[in-house]
Order: sequence, then structure tokens, then C-alpha cells
Amino acid sequence: MFDIYLASPRGYCAWVDRAIGMLDDIVKAYQDEGPIYVNHEIVHNKFIVNYFERKGVVFSDNLDEVPTGSIIVFSAHGVAPSFVAAAKAKWLRCVDASCPLVIKVHNEAKKFISEGYQIIYIGKKNHQEAIGVADNDLENIFVVGNRQEADGLSFPDWQKLALLNQTTLSVDDTKELIDYICQKYPDIKLPGFSDICYATTNRQEAVKEIVKLSDALIIVGSENSSNSQKLKLIGERASIPSILIDNKDELPNSFLEWISSIWISSGASAPDNLVQDLLDHLKGKWGVLKEEIITKEEKMIFPYKIDIPKS
Repeated sequence: MFDIYLASPRGYCAWVDRAIGMLDDIVKAYQDEGPIYVNHEIVHNKFIVNYFERKGVVFSDNLDEVPTGSIIVFSAHGVAPSFVAAAKAKWLRCVDASCPLVIKVHNEAKKFISEGYQIIYIGKKNHQEAIGVADNDLENIFVVGNRQEADGLSFPDWQKLALLNQTTLSVDDTKELIDYICQKYPDIKLPGFSDICYATTNRQEAVKEIVKLSDALIIVGSENSSNSQKLKLIGERASIPSILIDNKDELPNSFLEWISSIWISSGASAPDNLVQDLLDHLKGKWGVLKEEIITKEEKMIFPYKIDIPKS
């Protein structure tokens, strides 16, 4: 038997809760009009996506698949301005479920570009959030994920530069890369407030505390969730066995061998019922739940009002 501890905060952040609530309300109110469409995934969690697919929601990045006049919801990760323009040109009824913190970065990018800056954007090139921000000006926004990619950039001495980043990255890695870029370009302009999402920061800080006390770490979340991946990385860097799983069925028994304590957290898009299922699974055979360690209280709420354009 081993001791089980829960990290908090974990699971849904306010913007994920908002996006899922928006889509749920839209489906309930408008499903009789035909399928509701979502660009990409509403959030990066396969159980949430499967939940909505069972309700008839269609997830697609291809506007050719969306009939004229349909309702389309823009995902929580933000959306490329060219995609929005194309959707409106097709007379789609657009609803924006983008995270307000991602919208903040879009607005910062637009402001910097309008003032003649070129932007170095720290992020994952294939992530929906980075794709959306870069689309504000593909010729003047440069996405980099590490020092090597930053070193591959070259600017004339007179060029004004600004620095932005994806909201769901590793806090420590991003700070390190920001410091490196600022050393290379001392006059580069930074946003007034950090672009790293508060929920990403809080979950990472919580896991940093618990890995000091643990033999192993389980993160509940999907592989394509950037913030979930970064939580697992914290455990790996602390040299403890760490695993990222979607649900209890993906946890191999071999992972539970030779440990006396295990800590559990979850990414910002992972439903807490999946954590509870995992707890019930572990308590049934191997462990005893000792306590939940709360490192920070979260009270952020993003209200919403759904206004569906008429067809």
C-alpha cells in the first residue's frame, strides 16, 4: 500500500470552464437547427471532445466542411484572424470562445505591429494558440521554441522588436528563453504583464512543491495539452517516475511498484471526474488517500453571454 496525495489547484481553469459552458449552452439551445461546428478542439482533452461529438458537435479546421449559415464556435485556444474572416465571408454564425488571456496576447501583437515592431513569439509552432497569434502578421511575427531558433533570427539594428509568448508554456523554460532573448536584444519591448496564464503558473507551482515529497507523479490530461505536458516535465526533471494519462485505464500496474507515496494533479483542461475515477481505482487496490495540498486558491471567473448571429 502507498499514500496518495492530491495537488491543488488542478484541473479546469476558469477559461476552460467558460468555453465548455458556452458550447454546452449552444448545443442545448440550437441543436435542432443542425450540427454545431467548432474549429479545432474546444479544449485539448479527448474526453471533452468525445462528449460533445456524442451530442452531434463537429470539430473541423476545414471551412469547406461547414455549410453556409451554420453556427461555428471558435476554440478556447484562440483563432487565426484569416480563419475568422473566411468564416464570416461564408456567412457562418460565429461565436468566440477564445480564452480572454489568449485574446490579450492577440491584442498585444496587433498593437505592436501597428507601432512598427516585429515580434519574437515564444511558443510551439504547431500549437493552435501560436498559429492564431502568428496569423496576425505572418511577415512580422516570428515563432521560436528554443535558443537555436532564436539564434536563427536576424534583424537590422534599427528594427524595433517586441517579445510575446504562448500562455501555456513552462514558466521556468519561458523565463530562461526570455532572459536569453533580452540579453541578445537589450532594447526589446515586453508586454506590461506576463503572457503565461495564471492557471498554468499556479498548477506548475503546485507540482513543484509536491515533487519534493513524492516517489511518483501522475498527471491526468491529454497528450496534445501543452499545460499537461509541462506538469509531467516538472516531475521528470525532479527525477521521479512521472506519467501523463487520459484516465485510469491508461495507468500501467508496473508504474505503481516500489513506491511509498504518489501525487496526483491534472492539466487545466482535464475534467475532475477523471481524477476522481483514478482515485477510486487506486484506493480500491493499492493506496490510501492522505490529504489534498492546496498551494493557492483560485477565484477567477470569466462570465459569458452567448449572442448567436441570426442566419
